[in-house]
Amino acid sequence: MNLYFEASEVLNRIDAKEGSIKGILATLPENNRARTAALIIETLKYKSVLSDVIQASKLLTEEKKKITSFNLALVLVHDILLANGIQAGDGPIKQAILRHKTRLKSEFQRIKIKRGVKSDLELAQNSDDRAAKIPRYVRVNTSMWSTEEAILFYTKRGFQLQGPFSSSKGFGIDDHIPDLLAFNPALQFRDDPSYKTGKIILQDKASCFSAFVLSPPCNNINAVVIDATAAPGNKTSHLSALMGNKGKLYAFERDKRRFSTLKMMLAKAACRNVEAVNADFLTIDPSHPKYSLATHILLDPSCSGSGIVNRLDYLIEDEIEVVEEDRLNKLAAFQLMMIKHAMKFPNVQKIVYSTCSIHATENEHVVGYALQSDEAKSSGFKLAPRNDVLPTWNRRGNVEGMTGTSDADSLVRCSPGEDGTNGFFVSCFIREHNYVLPQAEPLKKRKAETEEVAPEKKKKRKNKVKTE
Repeated sequence: MNLYFEASEVLNRIDAKEGSIKGILATLPENNRARTAALIIETLKYKSVLSDVIQASKLLTEEKKKITSFNLALVLVHDILLANGIQAGDGPIKQAILRHKTRLKSEFQRIKIKRGVKSDLELAQNSDDRAAKIPRYVRVNTSMWSTEEAILFYTKRGFQLQGPFSSSKGFGIDDHIPDLLAFNPALQFRDDPSYKTGKIILQDKASCFSAFVLSPPCNNINAVVIDATAAPGNKTSHLSALMGNKGKLYAFERDKRRFSTLKMMLAKAACRNVEAVNADFLTIDPSHPKYSLATHILLDPSCSGSGIVNRLDYLIEDEIEVVEEDRLNKLAAFQLMMIKHAMKFPNVQKIVYSTCSIHATENEHVVGYALQSDEAKSSGFKLAPRNDVLPTWNRRGNVEGMTGTSDADSLVRCSPGEDGTNGFFVSCFIREHNYVLPQAEPLKKRKAETEEVAPEKKKKRKNKVKTE
């Protein structure tokens, strides 16, 4: 019965909008993740009809002492009606469901007749049609093997280097991102030995733009780079590979559960130059002896996720279809705070800010406000020119969201379904070459002055609630 308890708890987290379906599933223990994820996904596909069946059968009313939550009822009823029965030993909860088995099946058939469908599959919620136009992207983890070795590995297994849509076994080499392969979108790699051993990373092409544009120093033992919001770890592992697994990459993640996922991902991908830090990036002192040395910072903070189409969130799209302006504004305020904080690091030369959002509120508007901020002006930050930000990529930023055409041309956008990727946005801030860094005030001296002048203010800072 543990399977059903775990699945219902995940559904509770999805209802609470704690993250994307894929992101939440990634936090499950790996040894039982596939089985639990399959139950959750299949239950969500049929959630509408299962909900109607549960309500019509009065299951929760009559068995409220045994079946304590709606989501627990959902996963149990799913397996009664659409699978091979409840996969658990006999017990009071299973018996409670079985007492209503005949009624549940009767209500299920009645709904099928009412909706005019003949097969169970016709009741399932369909996926986003745009997903079929997006290849299954596989990034070769060059920390473990080369792209040439990966291509040889797949061609020996019957795959043909003819493009991802040529056949079910077709794949291609991406035109924009090195070490990225594109396979047929129908393919699954969860059981692929290269995936299981960390030699390949399943990562959308657009998601690879962030680390590629940041272009951290490669094979430099003195390099210091920061990934400010690192979990689950795809972009972190990409940065590590681009650095040649040399130097130091600090990966921050404030959430304990996501931090565990991050550490597992980094270990699996053999990221030897990464130091994972369970802390909120916004609480990190830019003058910290270790972190102040960072020259490159990647910012991919929480966003609306409105550009994602080829994952699983279409299963709850009816619940999130209307994007509240208030929520977007709160996200944008947090995103701007992240950029301004990154600009305070004394040695940073390049900051990449990206989102998987299609909304200008989170993209061009945030970038515009960041450029106008005191942090950008006092530290000499501007947008990198197009030539340094995927120059051959045609879709650029929205002109109406920026102050001028040249600014918009510095930005990158991806349109879901049209560009063969999920929706995405990338910007790159660079410090002007002729900008002279102000003399950094010694940390000890500044701390002493803070204690002397405003002890109560310091106390407030210490107890500050972390921003969402």
